[in-house]
Amino acid sequence: MQDVAEVHHGAPPPEQAQAWLDGFAEALARRDAGAVAALFLPDGLWRDALAFTWTIRTAYGRADIETMLRARMAVAQVTNVHIPEQRTPPRKVRRAGRACVEVLFAFDTVFGPCSGVLRLVSDPDSGEPRAWMILTALDELRGHEDAWKKRDATAEAHSRDFGAPNWLDQRNAALSYDDREPAVIVVGGGQAGLSVAARLKQLGVDTLIVDRHDRVGDNWRKRYHALTLHNEMHVNHLPYMPFPPTFPTFIPKDMLANWFESYVEALELNFWTGTELTGGDYDDTTGRWTVTLRKTDGSERVMHPRHLIFATGVSSIPVTPDLPGLNDFAGTVVHSGRFGSGKDWKGRNAIVLGTGTSAHDVAQELHSSGADVTMIQRSKTYVVSLTEAQRVYAIYSEGIPFDDCDLLATSFPYPLLQRSYQLSTEQSRKVDKPLHDALAARGFRLHFGEDDTGFQMMYLRRGGGYYFNVGCSDLIAEGRIKLLQFSDFDRFVAEGARLKDGSVVAADLLVLATGYRNQQDTVRAFLNDRIADRIGPVWGFDDGGELRNMWRPTAQPGLWFTAGSLAQCRIYSRYLALQIKALELGLIP
Repeated sequence: MQDVAEVHHGAPPPEQAQAWLDGFAEALARRDAGAVAALFLPDGLWRDALAFTWTIRTAYGRADIETMLRARMAVAQVTNVHIPEQRTPPRKVRRAGRACVEVLFAFDTVFGPCSGVLRLVSDPDSGEPRAWMILTALDELRGHEDAWKKRDATAEAHSRDFGAPNWLDQRNAALSYDDREPAVIVVGGGQAGLSVAARLKQLGVDTLIVDRHDRVGDNWRKRYHALTLHNEMHVNHLPYMPFPPTFPTFIPKDMLANWFESYVEALELNFWTGTELTGGDYDDTTGRWTVTLRKTDGSERVMHPRHLIFATGVSSIPVTPDLPGLNDFAGTVVHSGRFGSGKDWKGRNAIVLGTGTSAHDVAQELHSSGADVTMIQRSKTYVVSLTEAQRVYAIYSEGIPFDDCDLLATSFPYPLLQRSYQLSTEQSRKVDKPLHDALAARGFRLHFGEDDTGFQMMYLRRGGGYYFNVGCSDLIAEGRIKLLQFSDFDRFVAEGARLKDGSVVAADLLVLATGYRNQQDTVRAFLNDRIADRIGPVWGFDDGGELRNMWRPTAQPGLWFTAGSLAQCRIYSRYLALQIKALELGLIP
């Protein structure tokens, strides 16, 4: 996140950047890890995405940086460190509240071209420019670039064989898998599955997406009626095929679902709808999975991919808490993930249990449809106005090329993310104070995230606990949607929710906006306990400041995870796909 532009004294940014990069290149050429580490602040940070380590990790401080380089410098064989003309030039900015010179650079390794982000500050002791942090990221594998980059249009124009299968025949054959098995099976056809499958296809890795829904995009299409994305369209493009400029700023769910269908067709992705993974296990001897896929007609297919990617998302298996008296409730009970439209509940009473994003959206839809709505708050919740929520995507509004924005978004190691979100939350709280005061007056319990880092870190740490206000908070503040605290709740009875004072809140409908289980539980449900226990929790930060088990090898060979926002899926699908391709080529163990 860039807070403000900053004016520095001293050498201009290009000269500072070039001098530092020259020293960096020279030390790498000598394979002098200590000399490279000395170019950093004592507490400098180096985040690497495959360029050196073949994983996604952050080195903390000079000693850790030196250790990482000693193990990997000779293998990477870095050359051609330079500032490319086509990228955003070095500039003075403020990141995470700190003034720095930000430099986008490029270099080569033995494996392929790479990109980097360098942030320089003055050493408080010597006054010399030192690296505050650096990102190094593998762009592509040399000789195995995306297929579209290697296409020979002239050859294609004259390659038609009028007696051979045409394009549709070839697509149907590819989709059937009658004569082969995929190298990769992706479980889940949302933005996570589509993004990584598109990347793998361009790398020539045979990939099949399976999804239990009957139609591509149903994972969005079948959600509650009023659902619309809460971040802006220009941040959310999928790989290779950006949204048309005619799309609205906030994309409605059905429009996004239809786009997913178009995406699958346009990028020629192999996608089996109405297909569910029912079981699987990995053979360490053959290095392959045996997985069973069941279609809606009851037929089954056993396949043996080398890689299995769970792309079922952070929101996969709904949580149904153990609520006193729930079985006694005579009304309808539905989880928010399966809630449809509020129109059926006009003139009736509804209770929404929870105060996260889905809870607020469902409550607002029910209220707008004429239902009498009561929300029950179980835990403190962060509320931020929709416009303020976009603050965390400020990089994408800086007027620089989109690919540069993605690179910058990748470049923030955990400590910078933490500080950036603290600053963002601090500013948003000032703007949203009148709304927060009005909510507090109604008894709404507010939370601003662990260590005041706001909604984005709440999402990354635990996948929820916040709401972007698109009107429901105002309805609560005005008393038009009623609010209860779970501490006042006693149990459910046939008529609704009985409170500890003996009164009953009548309800015909109960919506459980109670969140989702960890993807480790998804593995437990679809594979087995042994594998689930082996990999451990998925999502949330590990001790190294990276999301656990995401886009990197897990403790279970051949098992991968991808999830997150459209932007996260677009960015990190590149690194997941490159790792799988490198494994297929034998470039890494």
